[in-house]
Amino acid sequence: MLLTTIDPFFQEFERQFDRLARSAFGAAGGTGAGVMPMDGVRRDGDVLLRFDLPGIDPDSIEVTVDRGVLSVSARREEQVGEQERPFVRERVMGSFTRRVYLSEHLDSERIEADYSNGVLSVRIPVLERARPRKVEIRRGETKAINA
Repeated sequence: MLLTTIDPFFQEFERQFDRLARSAFGAAGGTGAGVMPMDGVRRDGDVLLRFDLPGIDPDSIEVTVDRGVLSVSARREEQVGEQERPFVRERVMGSFTRRVYLSEHLDSERIEADYSNGVLSVRIPVLERARPRKVEIRRGETKAINA
């Protein structure tokens, strides 16, 4: 017998994440997924998203939320001197954006972002009403049966 817990929040987040990943790998142009890989972790009171952004100037990173969509944008400038002629070019230059659709169970008003060692961490709190809680069980009055 297999027992699992049902977490509608996690199922919705996973569904959106899978949809985003499929669209990113199916058509990498414009999504920035190949440029900005992401990990998403569901914790007790929040969701943590980590974006790899090595070699990015922190001042060029922008995190915005608009109508349930979290957008992370960044820019990598080309660093080629006058006497240099590139012969291999694998690092993506220019601007790129990654979008994540947020569940209605997340508090988009209290999002926090931190950039350290080439990783942008975005913490999104879960709304209080969406957090697991214990339900109190009321006890009825027991009556004796006379026979």
